[in-house]
Amino acid sequence: MTKDSHILVVDDDERICNLLVMYLGKEGYKVNYVCSGEAMHNYLKTESPDLVILDLILPDADGLELARDMRQHPNTSVIMLTAKGDTVDKIVGLETGADDYIAKPFDNRELLARVRTVLRRTKSTEQALPQMSADNEHIAHFANWKFDLIGYELISPEGKNINLTSYEYKLLSAFVLSGNRVMKREHLINLIAEREWHPDDRSIDVLIGKLRKKIEPDPLNPTLIKTMRGTGYKFTAKVELSKK
Repeated sequence: MTKDSHILVVDDDERICNLLVMYLGKEGYKVNYVCSGEAMHNYLKTESPDLVILDLILPDADGLELARDMRQHPNTSVIMLTAKGDTVDKIVGLETGADDYIAKPFDNRELLARVRTVLRRTKSTEQALPQMSADNEHIAHFANWKFDLIGYELISPEGKNINLTSYEYKLLSAFVLSGNRVMKREHLINLIAEREWHPDDRSIDVLIGKLRKKIEPDPLNPTLIKTMRGTGYKFTAKVELSKK
């Protein structure tokens, strides 16, 4: 059950904010709101909501950029609020890191259903991946890369901090903890997005391609994430875990 989850609403329309605070609050969620991108950033300095409901158009910020900024908070999911007729393919999916979208004006019950789905997906993913703490070996070393499974940091062989979307973080976590086993497409998509995989579903392949561009020396000839034809993928790099 996802009740008591912490939700932050980011919208410059206080009428919508108050509506969501009242409606989602009655459903058992802790709900707060801010009315600008700057206020959102300040809020996230001290609070860690489970979900941000983020308006696409704000007076001081671009909602798409704010969604990308949320990559720094991989444990927080994002639902985008858009106006009717907006192009949503730029908003939803793997590129910005948003988990879902809903168009204004929205039906309260539909929004609640989406909130429940996103929070349930996040919770199931956290349960599926091994829980890490500072007392455990949580730093993965592979091919001169350093991946902090708690701090959500990926450091390149050159010492650069590489930004990952929440989906890319979950995917890389699954790979480094796989023990060089072949990971089937259906398992990966269920683990990351909690939905059934269909043979014509290429979303996991798109995500693999994006991760390859970030960690492979030559993404067109990958050596770390190998495609296993007709099955899925295998992380071939030797992984060593340490506490630091």
